[in-house]
Amino acid sequence: MAEKTNAMRKLASMKIDFREHYYADTGAVAGVDVAKALGEEPARVFKTLVTVGKTGAHYVFLVPVAEELDLKKAAGAVGEKSVEMLKSKELLPLTGYVHGGCSPIGMKKFFRTVVHKTAAGFPTIYFSGGKIGFQIELAPEKLAEVIKFEYADVIR
Repeated sequence: MAEKTNAMRKLASMKIDFREHYYADTGAVAGVDVAKALGEEPARVFKTLVTVGKTGAHYVFLVPVAEELDLKKAAGAVGEKSVEMLKSKELLPLTGYVHGGCSPIGMKKFFRTVVHKTAAGFPTIYFSGGKIGFQIELAPEKLAEVIKFEYADVIR
C-alpha cells in the first residue's frame, strides 16, 4: 500500500512495528462489516469514539465495533458527571479526522483516551488508520508507547 496516513507516519517515525490493512474496495462501512472484511472477530476490531464531558473536556474511547459505548460508565472512567458523543460536524475541526476514519493516533491535539479492557487480552488489535478504508493492527503495549491511555469497562 503506497498511501500513508498521519497515524501511519507517526508510528513509522517512532519506529514502531505495525501492520496496515486496506478494506475500502470491500464496501464495508459499519464496524462489524469492517471486521468481516479483515477476516477478524469483531471483538478484536475497535472503533474510535470522541466525546465531550459536562466540563467541556474531550475524551476518546476505543471500544469493540460490535459494542456500544456506555455513556455512564465512560463518564465514570474519566471522572465526569456525564459525557455525550461529539457531534459529527465537530469531529474534523477538533481532531483532523472525519467520521469513520478517526484514529486515536495523530489527532490535532491529544485527548485523554480510554480503551475497553478487553483489548489487553489480544496480541494485537485493529483500529482506524486515520482514513476511511484503512486499519492499523498493533499490539496494545505498542499503542501505549504512542499514546497514553487507560483500560476500563466502558461498554453496555
